[in-house]
Amino acid sequence: MAEATRAKFFLVKYFFLGNALLLLIASTLFFLQNSESPKGKAVSFILLAAGLIFISLHFMIASDIKKVAISKKKISIVDKGKVKSYYWEDVKSIKFIPFINMYRAYLKKKRKVYFLPPNNSEALFGMFIGKQDFIPKKVGKIARR
Repeated sequence: MAEATRAKFFLVKYFFLGNALLLLIASTLFFLQNSESPKGKAVSFILLAAGLIFISLHFMIASDIKKVAISKKKISIVDKGKVKSYYWEDVKSIKFIPFINMYRAYLKKKRKVYFLPPNNSEALFGMFIGKQDFIPKKVGKIARR
């Protein structure tokens, strides 16, 4: 079974949280240094708003990003040390999310799962070179839905 690397998984899972913390720190520092000018207040407010948006994105998306192991007959989702296996027939659809090298799968139980491809494909402006051959050919029609 093939799965994405651990470092890649945690980088994607905590990307928004890390950026949110950096934006909040930058907002605070900018406000402390430029609190007298209206432009300084406006810039610190924009940085604060962007940080809060990133925090909310983290809480909305991070719980759905799972480690997924893929084989020819089934897809196994690893969550909090528990492995739950689904056959490919239980997958409603798979959709590629451009620019971040991630896939979204909808399972029959109305569960949405985001996962990373297992191979080391490199993105070039959001378009991937080479064939994504980790999904079995029988499942190709599922991926096209």
